[in-house]
Amino acid sequence: MELEQLLNHVPEYAKDLKLNLGSVTRQTELTEQQTWGAVAACAIAARNSQLLESLLAEAAKHLTAQALFAAKAAAAIMGMNNIFYRFRHLSSNEKYGAMPARLRMQVIGKHGSDPVDFELWCLAVSAINGCGACVDSHEKVLRDKGVTEETVLAAVRIAATVHALAAVFDAEPAPPAPTA
Repeated sequence: MELEQLLNHVPEYAKDLKLNLGSVTRQTELTEQQTWGAVAACAIAARNSQLLESLLAEAAKHLTAQALFAAKAAAAIMGMNNIFYRFRHLSSNEKYGAMPARLRMQVIGKHGSDPVDFELWCLAVSAINGCGACVDSHEKVLRDKGVTEETVLAAVRIAATVHALAAVFDAEPAPPAPTA
């Protein structure tokens, strides 16, 4: 379903989310690639199939195939890392922190997209998945690369809005699009 069609099914109580999606996809703190890569990565992390389909289709209009691949890769790898590193952070057993992850993470260095953009997408997904250790780590890398707090927060606004819309569509799915 086209994004605009899907958004027409946002319930009145969630109208702010619909309006916020329009606003967060036009933030001047982010490039078009940063914006739509964050949208794509967050749509995967938010796990609502209707929203995912619509947002990935829209993101594909704004991203190269390589950038879309990298955004999806950010969502995938952070889906794993957020669980692993959140566990290590939450556990009171300090031994886990000294043990190697032993998880394959090659895509972090071989995504083929802008490294700053990839870090932003990883940060946004980590915000959705609630991993403080990963949020802190990616935010530090971004700040060390000269990214401003305003830019970081712009990516997190996308994460917050996409996640909230996914929750609404989980609760009240849009009816299927009419077939021709």
